[in-house]
Parts: sequence; C-alpha cells; structure tokens
Amino acid sequence: MAVCSVSGAAAWRCGIGGGMVAWRVLRRGSVEGVTVWRFGWQGKGERNEERENEMRESDQTGEVGIMGMGDNTRPKTEEAISETNTAKSSGRQTPIQWPPGNPSVSFPFEYFIIGNQSLCESENTLHRRVRAFKRWMRSQGIECSEALDFSDDGEEISVRALCDLKEGDMVARIPKATCLTMKTSGAREMIESAGLDGSLGLSVAVMYERSLGQQSPWAPYLHVLPPYQSLPLLWSLHDLDSLLRGTELHKTVKEDKALVYEDWKESILPLLDSPPFNLNPKFFGIEQYFAAKSLIASRSFAIDEYHGSGMVPLADLFNHKTGAEDVHFTSVSSHSDSESDADCNKNDLLANNGDNEPSSEISYSDGSDLDSSLVLGDHTTVMEMIMVKDVEVGNEVFNTYGLVGNAALLHRYGFTELDNPFDIVNIDLELVSQWSSSLFSGRYSRARLSLWRRLGYSGCVSDNTEYFEISSDGEPQIELLILLYIMLLPDDTYHKLDLTSSTAGNSNGSIGMILSEKGKFKSEKAPEVSKDLLRTKDVCNALRLLADMRESFYGSNSVEDDIKALRNCCIREERKLYYSLILRISERGILERLRSYATAGAQSFRTAKRSSARKKLKKT
Repeated sequence: MAVCSVSGAAAWRCGIGGGMVAWRVLRRGSVEGVTVWRFGWQGKGERNEERENEMRESDQTGEVGIMGMGDNTRPKTEEAISETNTAKSSGRQTPIQWPPGNPSVSFPFEYFIIGNQSLCESENTLHRRVRAFKRWMRSQGIECSEALDFSDDGEEISVRALCDLKEGDMVARIPKATCLTMKTSGAREMIESAGLDGSLGLSVAVMYERSLGQQSPWAPYLHVLPPYQSLPLLWSLHDLDSLLRGTELHKTVKEDKALVYEDWKESILPLLDSPPFNLNPKFFGIEQYFAAKSLIASRSFAIDEYHGSGMVPLADLFNHKTGAEDVHFTSVSSHSDSESDADCNKNDLLANNGDNEPSSEISYSDGSDLDSSLVLGDHTTVMEMIMVKDVEVGNEVFNTYGLVGNAALLHRYGFTELDNPFDIVNIDLELVSQWSSSLFSGRYSRARLSLWRRLGYSGCVSDNTEYFEISSDGEPQIELLILLYIMLLPDDTYHKLDLTSSTAGNSNGSIGMILSEKGKFKSEKAPEVSKDLLRTKDVCNALRLLADMRESFYGSNSVEDDIKALRNCCIREERKLYYSLILRISERGILERLRSYATAGAQSFRTAKRSSARKKLKKT
C-alpha cells in the first residue's frame, strides 16, 4: 500500500466504527507536521436514511475533530488524539487509538486518494452522490445507458464502458429542459430584469441554484460537480507569475481576472442591494462568482439560440481527449429518431429557433413548474450522445472539446496534454517591431510595415493585439515571412517593389508581390507564395533572433530545467505546476523547431533558386 498525495499532502483513511468514517491528511512522506485533519461520518436518521454531516478542519498539528457518534447525526463531541500516528509513506498499516488513550480499540488505515480541492471526501459519500444523481436523472427523463459507469479516481468523475460499445450506439438522451440555463433557472426573472446575458447571466443562474441548496431542482446534479474548476483564472497572482511566465496565457489570464472582477462589481454586486430578490451575499460574493465562472468555462455547452449556453447534466462528466472523440453530442427532434444538423459543442453557440416548451418534471420548491416557453419551433428538445467509434470494456469514454492547443486547454478546462499536435506559439507584431528597431530607424521600419499592409497582408488579431502563429512543427505563418522579407530588402529593390505595388494596384487585398532573382516582380496570391523563396539567409537569421527574444520571456530557467522539473513532479501533488510545465515545455519546443526551420531555410532557399535557374535554362 502506498500513499498518494496531492497539493503537498498525503491522505489516509481510517474506520472508527459506530457508523463513523474519519480521514487524516498528512504531510508527504510521514505524519510528522500534520496540518489538517478532516472527519465526517454517516449515520442513520429517524427514517433509516443515510445522512452526512459537514466535515470540519483543524489547523492544529495532531488534533482530530470528532463530528458524531453512532446514530446521532448532530456534532456531539470534539476531542483530541494526543499522539500522532507514526505511519510512514511505505504504506504499512498502522492503527490509531480510539477513544484517546484506549489501546484496546484500534483501526487500520486504508489507502485513500484526495482531490485537488485539498478536501478529503469519503468514497461512500461520493458514491451516494452519484447514486442520487442517477435517481435524479431518471426522474427528469434523462436516459443514460447501463453500459456506462461513473468512475472516480480521487480527482474527478470519469465515464467508462461496462461492456463493449459500438459505433452508432446511443448512450444518452438529455431533455433540454433538464439543463441549467438562464431560461430554466429560478433566477430567470432577476437575470432578465438586470439585462444580463452570456456567461455572466449563466453564472448568476448557477450561483442562485447553489444558494437554494437542497431546494434547487438541480441539487443532485450540482452535488456531483466540484466547488470550482482549478483554472488559471482562479490562481493567485503569485502562481500566475511563477508558473505561467512567458506562456501564451500569462498576460491573458491577468487581464481576465481584472475583467471578471469588474463584471462582478458592476453587475452582481448591485443585485445584492435589490430588495425584491433578497439574495444571500454568502452565495454571491466575488469568490463564488469566480467559482461559477470556472465551472461554466470548463463544463458548459452551447445548447441552442434560445437557451444559449448551459450546464448539461451527464454530458459534462465525459472527459476530453484531443483527436480521440468516442461520443458525439447533438440535438435531435423529439418527434424523430434522426439526428438534426445541430451539434452541441462546448462554448459554441448554435442557431436553433423557436418559442414552444418541452415537458419537464423539474419544479421549484413553491410548486411552480419551469417556464412554459422552452420547446423550440424545430422541436429539437432533446440532445443525444452517440458513439462515433468502438470502445472496449473498461476503457474511458471520451468526448472532445475541439482540436485546441495546450494554452487553450489550460485556460478553459484546467489541464494540458503531452505531445499536443495543436499547440502553437505566438510572436507579436510588437516583438517584430522591437527586432526591427534594433537594426533600423523607426522611419525605415514604419515604411516597410506600411508597404506590407498595402500589399494586403496582416497578422492575426485578438484583443487589439496583432500576432503571428508558429505551428507545432515550428513553421511560421507566411505573413511573418513576407514581412521579414520586405523589412530586409535592399533599398533599391524596396523602392521598385513600392513603385510596382502603387502602379499595379491591389484590388482584392489578397495579392502580394514577390521578387524574382533579377528584381522583377510577379503577382501571386499569398497561399501560393513559395516559403522557400522567402527564406533567405537574412530572413532565417531574423527568425532565429525572434525565437530567442520570444524564449527570453520564460525567465532564466532553461528548457532542460523545465523537463527535469516535470520528471520530478507528481500530478496529484502539484497539478498547477505539472500542467504549467507541460505548456512551457511544449511552447519552448516549438521555438526550438522554429530555429531548426530557420537553420534549414538557407539551404532550401539555395535549392529553390537552383531549381528556378534550371527551369529558365530549359526554356531557352
């Protein structure tokens, strides 16, 4: 038996009898310096129903909080165990004494994994929540195949196949009325009166339903969700600076945090002062808003034009794997067994129109049913999950969130993948301008940039930042090569190109002028411009310099340092560090491949020139 730990702590579980389950959270390697004990128990109530009391924490080394005994479901006593257990991480079973000082009663430890919320949770508690969720799904008309199993690895729930699944098998049908959206939530009137929409409105809906506790129609579903998703958005500024420095996310996430805070201050905070709503500030604070935003970013699906995005029970339990979609999520007609053309994707608004309502069993505690305008005109009131390939028994069933790189995965969903073929690195136009300014005057650089734009070229633009993408194989966007080519043209050639572009015109904005060996110009569409002809010796030197400038953003640690740190990192202990290192290593690997691309460029340029010369000789 081994200790598996997370966030610097190892977790052990011990049985204490009388219906009580207790946990010890230990420091890695031994029990010395115990920082947190968590205890919980399940007892039998008057109607023999399983109950659970909230667990307590104690920050005092070696202290244990006792939450209840036997059939009593209320906290009864709090006592301390005076001796810390001497179990080591070797995993040998070592008993603790209960009651304190009574050597005749002892219970062995069992192996137990805790999640990334630094909260120990009983396996039985989780199983009860899953069972309650399954009962709730059946009551709401959500059909879930018996071939699916909900598995817990201590970090999250995943979906596995209990038998061989075949392509075309339908494994789930989910009525749209069971989804938690701005239209179905009890907060709909408040959201609409406040003029909220998008993720802001959905966040209010999630916070509102959470504030209702067991009275929420979605309580069993909300109970199987984590309190929040550990996205960079929720990381501290110190973690952002130390873990994401230099990556594509560093600046973006800092800006996101500021914007989310402003949204809360301007849109959520005023709701607390609105008498008609009587909201409990405990559930609508800034921390709760960030938590709701993290769940929505990582778990919401676009449903249709009417509902917008929403939380889709069951569908959000399927984990992502890039390029390995096992199950496809789609809207279907409730009057037909055929698929509609509408796919339900994460964070991708669809276009279904309508104004009628599907039937729903969900109702609020006051007895009122959900709004009566949920069925769409095209009757796509149900979403189905269909297997798109075979999955063998025991294997996890994956959905896919799209073909996205690690920066996007970490930003939206809180994880990264090794060897992600969709990774990219961006080189900002501002960085190119810095390189140019180190070699040429400002007037020179502005003139060359202006010509590049007149020829119809531009980079990618996002959040007022213009940049160029470097693909996973290290190949730069052709617009960057053309810009560097123009920047490095001799003056006489530049003036010829400038004159030619002015006289020839550029009516469709997609025609570029490339230079032949003899200084003549040829009009070609950008995709047809040969990259080999653009990779001159000077352009390749510029690419290597830009790669070095971009890599300097990561700080003094070398990529070898990052690789070594990743090898020594345990994902269960240091999830943030682990996923951040994968992102850093991936991006730096792309920059190294960019250097290789540049190094090979001069040879390719010479080869292309010789080939062009041979073709001309044949013509003569």
